[in-house]
Amino acid sequence: MSAMFRSLASIDYRIWFAGALVSNVGTWMQRTAQDWIVLTELSDHDAVALGITTALQFLPQLLLVPFSGLIADRLDRRRTLMVTQLAMGLLGAGLGVIVLAGLAQLWIVYLFALLLGVAAAVDAPVRQTFVSDLVAGPNLGNAVALNSASFNAARTIGPAVAGLLVAGIGAGWVFLLNAVTFAAVLASLVAIRRDRLVQQPRAPRAKGQLLEGFRYVRRRPDLLIVFAVVFIMGTFGFNYQIFTSTMATVTFGLDSAGFGILTSVMAVGSVAGALLSASRDKPRVRLVFLSCGLFAVAALAAALAPSLVTFAAAIVLIGFAGQVMITTANGTVQTSTDPLMRGRVMALYMAILMGGTPIGAPLIGAVANTLGPRWGLGVAAVAGFVAFAAGVLWLAVYRRARIRRIGHGLGARLQLVYGDGDRMAGAVTATGSFQAVRPRAELAEDLSLDEADARRG
Repeated sequence: MSAMFRSLASIDYRIWFAGALVSNVGTWMQRTAQDWIVLTELSDHDAVALGITTALQFLPQLLLVPFSGLIADRLDRRRTLMVTQLAMGLLGAGLGVIVLAGLAQLWIVYLFALLLGVAAAVDAPVRQTFVSDLVAGPNLGNAVALNSASFNAARTIGPAVAGLLVAGIGAGWVFLLNAVTFAAVLASLVAIRRDRLVQQPRAPRAKGQLLEGFRYVRRRPDLLIVFAVVFIMGTFGFNYQIFTSTMATVTFGLDSAGFGILTSVMAVGSVAGALLSASRDKPRVRLVFLSCGLFAVAALAAALAPSLVTFAAAIVLIGFAGQVMITTANGTVQTSTDPLMRGRVMALYMAILMGGTPIGAPLIGAVANTLGPRWGLGVAAVAGFVAFAAGVLWLAVYRRARIRRIGHGLGARLQLVYGDGDRMAGAVTATGSFQAVRPRAELAEDLSLDEADARRG
């Protein structure tokens, strides 16, 4: 098996991957149908209404972060996923019945978006860290990247299928079909044998556990800069639903099928970005910053695109750059975090990534309504440039990084090197990321953790 797909050597990971892929297709079908009815049936192309729907769906990620992370660290992840996946399937079925009965109103969609957000807030850190129960050692980063590839492969299929089905049989049936797809991931969880799972240390009951994740990240300068960049991009850059739907319907006048296909076109770039990340041996923080710069250029090109074809080409690049950034950031966080803290740190990561949406989505929606959809993309471009600048500044000031030319003539290449005064020197781990800068004994005392004992356990 090629290095790009090496984590699929695990039979349990293959089972999980297949079930999650089917479920992800259904999830993207529902998102597309939901956005369509909010934008065209329950409002008069109101981007603010769509922004509010998106915000309600992601607000619980921010509010429940201390509890969802502790759940991921303390409870059986396989059983917890069964509960959250079943809950999301039932919510999809309920919304489908309401739409088919002709009872759908905007406030009802808001309510279901909020309830789905609550279930997803608990599900997300558990699902992210469950990968470490299926794949261990150096293949963990590859498994994280393939998870992203699965999610985005579903995004190439789901929206296009949803667009055709909404036009053919209506949005209500799309919601019901999404509910059915959850059976696939539930079946995969049942098929995975508990005795084959990698035994991860569980966080014991102790005082102050809800805040330990915050204290852990505060002492990790590499995680702090990644979280800062992720917040900027998640809040103002990754509002794909809003600027894609408004550009499709308002600027180019597409119907539901065209909107779905355009969303799938963006996902082609995302799949390519995830596969590129999977092919790398380890995640590197500087790639997070570089991909933000590429995202900014692509978003600016999309905002200025004179035709549908050029816009489609630009959003492929947006999807590619955004996915490389997210997958690399996710892999860096997961592979360099103490297993005892992984659930809480990932919950904080997901809250920062998704929790900024309640701020950014209504704002981008208001910009698109007032100034036009192209200006919404302009805001995303500015966010990319700011995130890129923040990363470069951190490398230059904190790590004393500089560009050095190696070789001469056509064989010359540029290399990033770190100079004297690098405050992360000596902190590079075997995963290619970083460990805590403070002495390990001091960190263990502050957090009541002992990494060495955790590894032996």
